[in-house]
Amino acid sequence: MASTSDIRKGLCIRYNHDIYKIVEFLHVKPGKGPAFVRTKLKSVTNGKVIDNTFSAGHKIDDIRVETHAFQFLYQDPEGYHFMNTENYEQIRLQESVLDAPDLLKEGEIVKIQINTEDDSPLSVDMPQYVVLEVTATEPGLKGNTATNASKPATVETGAQVNVPLFINEGDKIRIDTEKGAYHERMKE
Repeated sequence: MASTSDIRKGLCIRYNHDIYKIVEFLHVKPGKGPAFVRTKLKSVTNGKVIDNTFSAGHKIDDIRVETHAFQFLYQDPEGYHFMNTENYEQIRLQESVLDAPDLLKEGEIVKIQINTEDDSPLSVDMPQYVVLEVTATEPGLKGNTATNASKPATVETGAQVNVPLFINEGDKIRIDTEKGAYHERMKE
């Protein structure tokens, strides 16, 4: 058993007969009344996100998890296939478990949290940034770099990302996986 002071991003807890991963949290100490923790919880079984508030000192049922590095192999109609980089064991996950499946490139290394009670995968943590090549976008015009305007671009995984006007097809860009947004153009 843990308490609200142990709440952190990525913690897996048992709540309302389901397993949830804490996506966001905020400790609030109002001027009047007791402190509380406002959380955003994502169900690992169906991917549904709920908001919940825990009062300070509330006991929560945390789940013991192990984190392992896995390499993304490929995707097919059955799901997403990953290989453990330590023992080469392969697992298949459904799209609902993944946070940003459209930014996942073959060969990418991710961290997968596994429930130690029944060895079931709970969640997939992508790296903070991924580098992908732009495969389709409108051509950039000279002199359009001074404004904050953006245009849609398709990257090699098929994801749509808004990029600055100076980005062209063939450019490699770094994408923030948490926001699904352009971060910077990679140097050659």
